[in-house]
Amino acid sequence: MAHQKNRRGGKPAQRNTGKPGFSGRKNTKPGKSDQGKPERKVSKLRALREENISQKNNRSSNFRKSPNFRSRRPAAQNLAQQNNSDEIRLNKYIANAGICSRRDADELIIEGRIKVNDQVVNQLGYKVKPTDKVQYKNKSLRPERPIYLLLNKPKDFITTLDDPDNRKTVMDLVGRACKERIFPVGRLDRNTTGLLLMTNDGELAQKLTHPSKRIKKIYHVRLSRPIAKNHFELIKAGINLEDGPVKPDDIEIISADKKELGIEVHEGRNRLIRRIFEHFEYDIQYLDRVMYAGLTKKDLPRGKFRFLDEREIGHLKMMS
Repeated sequence: MAHQKNRRGGKPAQRNTGKPGFSGRKNTKPGKSDQGKPERKVSKLRALREENISQKNNRSSNFRKSPNFRSRRPAAQNLAQQNNSDEIRLNKYIANAGICSRRDADELIIEGRIKVNDQVVNQLGYKVKPTDKVQYKNKSLRPERPIYLLLNKPKDFITTLDDPDNRKTVMDLVGRACKERIFPVGRLDRNTTGLLLMTNDGELAQKLTHPSKRIKKIYHVRLSRPIAKNHFELIKAGINLEDGPVKPDDIEIISADKKELGIEVHEGRNRLIRRIFEHFEYDIQYLDRVMYAGLTKKDLPRGKFRFLDEREIGHLKMMS
């Protein structure tokens, strides 16, 4: 029946027959067209299944509330697992202290140059607790806060931490950025400007500079004379240098006088871009790295730096 009288003899109760909308809520106001429709029957099998699930959930809830209930995992085991989660591998601890990469840390461990609690440890995979005393060259190590910094390097600065000839280095530009010891990822020669990533994350730095990761870099080049069409086509197809063949990922002429080009590579060989054009006896007047591993110079003036945000850091770690 479409209508049934309520127990108190009042007006017949209206059955909700509204169809669920996008939000999943049913319309509580039945339309005129719903009058007189037969009540939809619920599958007996579905009803029994829902009832069975409800009973199981109630039994489980009541059982856990019982004073006799005990977790399958003893409290001591829970505490042990929590303590184990605080332990980290020794090579990672050393890398986090800004000494070197994990791979180089393994070498230090094998050579017996690392002490834990005043005992030499040469076992790979050894784990340390936050309370352990880790030493290298008789100096205690402490994991540093990871720093990721992007510098727009000017001309006449060399990419090194210090220089015996007292020339200007990139550390003169970022030395006061943080108290942690940071170092450049890769190199830019003295006359090359543009993006330079600096960090104390030795593991990330090693991965970003490894050839297998094929980290892309884009350079803006200005030549002393227009590039010849045949030279452009040869560079695009790939040429042989003294240390092996090289083929740019992409290259384009970006000025009407054909003196300026954009070139994209993933290799990190020394002075690679300069040597490509010197191979055809072109002099480079200007060389600027405008993109590195997806990072750009947007809103970053020459000689200035900024810290990477969480999204950029996550992107770098995904690439590596």
